[in-house]
Amino acid sequence: MERLVQGTRVLQVDSAHPEPEIIDQAAALIRSGDVVAFPTETVYGLGASALDGAAVGRIFEAKGRPNDNPLIVHIAERSQLSAVVREVPAVAERLIDLFWPGPLTLVMPKHPDVAEAVTCGLETVGVRMPSHMVARSLIQAAGVPVAAPSANRSGRPSPTAAEHVVEDLAGHIPMVLDGGETGVGVESTVVDLTVTPPMLLRPGGVTLEQLREAVGAVDVAAAINGMEAGAGAIPRSPGMKYKHYAPQAPLILVTGPVHPMQEKIRDLTMEYQEEGKRVGILCGAESRGVYLASVVLEYGARTDLAGVASDLFSTLRAFDRHGVDVILAEGVPVEGMGLAIMNRLRRAAAGRVVEV
Repeated sequence: MERLVQGTRVLQVDSAHPEPEIIDQAAALIRSGDVVAFPTETVYGLGASALDGAAVGRIFEAKGRPNDNPLIVHIAERSQLSAVVREVPAVAERLIDLFWPGPLTLVMPKHPDVAEAVTCGLETVGVRMPSHMVARSLIQAAGVPVAAPSANRSGRPSPTAAEHVVEDLAGHIPMVLDGGETGVGVESTVVDLTVTPPMLLRPGGVTLEQLREAVGAVDVAAAINGMEAGAGAIPRSPGMKYKHYAPQAPLILVTGPVHPMQEKIRDLTMEYQEEGKRVGILCGAESRGVYLASVVLEYGARTDLAGVASDLFSTLRAFDRHGVDVILAEGVPVEGMGLAIMNRLRRAAAGRVVEV
């Protein structure tokens, strides 16, 4: 099934068995130097040939993305890695064996053929092999490694369904492959392997605990906990420098033990309501019935952090449809997938964090 939205073709594709004729149309666009939005197991990506600087520039233009925010390169097969990186350290081999294909990006020395626009002038590049069959089929058919950030306007919540891509980018890109909802729901984990020990730059679908079990010591970049990359510095990974994942209304993140956190959110709700503001609350299923606000949306149970991650961005986008003036969000435990969830919420809050 195909539909046209503001000049953007949206093609429905079987996520398990992608139709070759649809994949070939999308691959032809990539080969011609254009961009295509496609599903991965994490979020939807906006892809172009990683070897074509002009094509990569179209990604930045469509997204309104700052030109010092590097992109991740996606490959379909292990053999394509040599076209993206100059060398593969032993620690990378171990992580590839364990976690590829899957939601893990490895930062390694860049191959000269990778367009400078991909890395924003850095001598390193992040690369991963997605497990989603639509993504891998597209990369394989295109015959080139594909640079792809999330397929949304810069700063917005990442898209976990094709409709989110259409909301943000219809009229700005030629094609969206609609493979249904994504699974992981947050972007890939990014690990820098050019330092010893390896450094976690962005938490995601592969947890810090899993990484440390696999390779031992892994450091954690300060930016993960909300600290910015230095002024003027080019971040080594997406998600380290700018406000990201934000709904239209300002979001305030409240963290701490559950009951004091709930009490603080109730107090803030009353304050904003007295100012005449329409308040939205983002909370765990355990807080059902605790709050009286204009809109209360659950991100899932805090005991199921993988489920929270899967629904997080779609729930943040839902507040836009409710027209709230401010959003108060409950934090989650910083363990397992909780580290990735809190990283996204801190970025969405852009410094508006209340710790109780």
